[in-house]
Amino acid sequence: MGFENDAWYKIVNEIFSKADIKINGPRPWDIRVRNRDFFKRILNEGSVGLGESYMDGWWECDNLDELFYRIVKHRVHKLVPGRWSDVFRVLAARLFNLQSKIRARRVCDVHYNLGNDLFAQMLDPHMQYSCGYWDGATTLEEAQKNKLRMICEKLRLEPGMRLLDIGCGWGGLTEYAARHYDVTVLGVSNSSEQVALARGRCTGLNVEILLSDYRDLDPDQRFDRVVSVGMFEHVGPKNYDLFFSIVDRCLAPDGIFLLYTIGSNTTVTKGNDWTEKYIFPGGCIPSVQQIGAASEPYFVMEDWHNFGPDYDVTLMAWHARFSEAWPKLSRSYDERFKRMFEYYLMSCAGAFRARHIQLWQVLFSRGLDGGLSFLRRSC
Repeated sequence: MGFENDAWYKIVNEIFSKADIKINGPRPWDIRVRNRDFFKRILNEGSVGLGESYMDGWWECDNLDELFYRIVKHRVHKLVPGRWSDVFRVLAARLFNLQSKIRARRVCDVHYNLGNDLFAQMLDPHMQYSCGYWDGATTLEEAQKNKLRMICEKLRLEPGMRLLDIGCGWGGLTEYAARHYDVTVLGVSNSSEQVALARGRCTGLNVEILLSDYRDLDPDQRFDRVVSVGMFEHVGPKNYDLFFSIVDRCLAPDGIFLLYTIGSNTTVTKGNDWTEKYIFPGGCIPSVQQIGAASEPYFVMEDWHNFGPDYDVTLMAWHARFSEAWPKLSRSYDERFKRMFEYYLMSCAGAFRARHIQLWQVLFSRGLDGGLSFLRRSC
């Protein structure tokens, strides 16, 4: 396109070359630029500019997942000049609660309430919107069944127990635990779309599904077990201690709590700007240090299980199902949405592949006599 002599091009090309990414190169992970303003845009706007320019069709890449694997592995995203707006966002995250109840409802409006039709097409029959466990599995459905069974076994569920599922989503784990382990379950979500489907899924079981924020749970209720899957990423650093204090209040003296969350290798106070704008407003991935500090006053950590590489496989499976279902989904969603969603899935897959982020199951107890040996038999 004749932009090889532009100063903006030369800067961007030098940055990407550090990850063996070529502008208009022939390989699947190379970027093919369709608009010469692309270079200036990403240098001025960072991650938002990179994501929005893809959504606008300014550039193409055959294997986005491999592109982002290289970007993250070689820390190319750290080489793009920062902006004053980034400084203000970090400062705001430290000073203000960006995951208040009102803000928590916004992530539902932006993402989780997009439509059950979309997620039903992309996810497995249990509609698990979290990492599957691929040990011995060859399909997404098998991996998600493995995950559900592993969670229930780690919790040592027994008939008649009461289980609290914080952030129950579409009710897949709630239903599975009630149906296969004969427990009574209270599921909580602040997404109206999720709650509507979860209630239908759990009809006839000992299950109650509440449309509620976790901060509004009845302080007088007690549960033998508490689980939270894929929700802690929305809690935010300002609320980590509050979250664990609520779990502590809800959990019986001899209870077990399983926290299932994406994890960050380093401590941060805010998420990626593009992801914040388009996918998960207010989202922030916790670190080992943050989880440890917030949980220490309340619980003993019994087991910390990392299977982050499985999320790469899960995301690729979601993307395959999303792509296959697109002819049907295109009746409800436009092309820019498609590009946004595939960018989201593939950039996450690349980040997990580069081991930039992890997937943790953390098991807690109150450390009562015999607790450790009891729990070891389930892990």
